[in-house]
Amino acid sequence: MFSFAPFVLCVRIAVMDLGIVIVNYNTRELLRRCLETVFASQGLTFCVCVVDNASTDGSTALVAGDFPQVLLLENDENLGYPAANNQGLRALGFEQSGDAVPRYALLLNPDTEVPPDGLARMVAFMDDHPQVGAAGPKLVQPDGSLDLACRRSFPSPEVSFYRVTGLAHLFPKSRRFGRYNLTYLDPDQETEVDSVVGAYMQVRREVIQRVGLLDDSFFMYGEDLDWAYRIKEAGWKVYYTPAVTVLHVKRAASRHSARAQVEFWRAMEIFYRKHYEAETPRWLHALIIGAVRAKLHWTRWRVGRRA
Repeated sequence: MFSFAPFVLCVRIAVMDLGIVIVNYNTRELLRRCLETVFASQGLTFCVCVVDNASTDGSTALVAGDFPQVLLLENDENLGYPAANNQGLRALGFEQSGDAVPRYALLLNPDTEVPPDGLARMVAFMDDHPQVGAAGPKLVQPDGSLDLACRRSFPSPEVSFYRVTGLAHLFPKSRRFGRYNLTYLDPDQETEVDSVVGAYMQVRREVIQRVGLLDDSFFMYGEDLDWAYRIKEAGWKVYYTPAVTVLHVKRAASRHSARAQVEFWRAMEIFYRKHYEAETPRWLHALIIGAVRAKLHWTRWRVGRRA
């Protein structure tokens, strides 16, 4: 039985520390556990918005019945991860300006569990580092292994080549080949990175008002990388801090989704075209698009064959 910390509803009467958005799709029991750990948090004020993407497993009934303090938004269809997060961010006021908006936004996956002091410590970290626009903690999977996505470099053509060809896997300790997941770094080393992962991505209010919300041309995957790219482009830093450890089941909603496998490659093409196409030689551009399209069509064929 949890002893819930005092909770402040999303009313605009004082400056709130954290506005949390959780996008859910058929992860009812994981969502329950996530919310239990969130509401056991101490040392800060926060509000929570759950955006449900047309779940069929009773997730919305769970939230409405067991967590009435949550702002619940129910979609009639699966709008995807960034579009649903944007709904939550708007509902919590992050497109507005002024002190009525929570000081930080947190994108949190429903398949995570936060320690009782985790949220407060992450807020304190960003309070102590005003140049940091976005930050994420150390994420570990149920078997204790590091979720490699919690600290990454941008998938530039060079970095992507090392990953796709397997060089990153063969030489994880290489500063050249292991750049995407920074596998050459100590997991307990605090460091500036290109991007943290959307499973736990805390962003400063002023940053959102400067760079805008997530790009919902992505459906899932890539939108956190794109947001981090825009945050850094605006002059802010992105940091990984292992001072807080969060459990992440990982791919709880997407592992059984055929669309998720296809959307990964579509997201890579969107990200490349937004941030690298203009500076890429045409011969290399043709190779990159050809390779991504080949992967995309192969994945669609494989998924269709299984179905």
